[in-house]
Amino acid sequence: MLRLAVLVSGGGTNLQAIIDGIESGKIRDTEIALVISNKEGAYALKCAEKAGIDALCISPKAYDSGEAYDQAMIEEIDQRGVGLVVLAGFLVVLSEEFTKHYAGKIINIHPSLIPSFCGNGYYGLRVHEEVLKRGVKVTGATVHFVDAGTDTGPIILQKPVAVERDDTPEILQRRVMEEAEWLILPEVIDAIAHDRVRIEDKIAYVI
Repeated sequence: MLRLAVLVSGGGTNLQAIIDGIESGKIRDTEIALVISNKEGAYALKCAEKAGIDALCISPKAYDSGEAYDQAMIEEIDQRGVGLVVLAGFLVVLSEEFTKHYAGKIINIHPSLIPSFCGNGYYGLRVHEEVLKRGVKVTGATVHFVDAGTDTGPIILQKPVAVERDDTPEILQRRVMEEAEWLILPEVIDAIAHDRVRIEDKIAYVI
């Protein structure tokens, strides 16, 4: 049984996709051991509590340094026997110590086709604003392993989504969620739970 820790900051839409995936059987042999938010009152915490999942707010503001903050999360995660950390809309930059501690066991969902529209400052609605400003015709979502960089870890799975002529950032954001994020994140978690993801020469494969 693969035990997950899901890290969130906002509404928890990807968290809910994971919960639904487990309940429907799309994600097999997996359970969510812990949900952590950096924001008190985040709706994602309510989603977790409604599903009977252990949920905590661990705020960076309560710690003197990023390292102390990350160590507090590591302690909570490790004591629950977690095998995979999932960043599902988590808007805190994690330390190199944290990412090394979970090397090969931490993934992120990003709302674009990496390496486009990613890196420092590219998160949330801004990604979709920049996609529309640039006039690209296809965007999408990416699930990747997390390393010490920002959106630089090995790409596991991507799914393209068409950009429509009359899109607003909000409309495009919703389409990317529905047509890509909520599909590929559960797929990757299920693949990891069944040992079907490999990394060779810094390139990830689903087998």
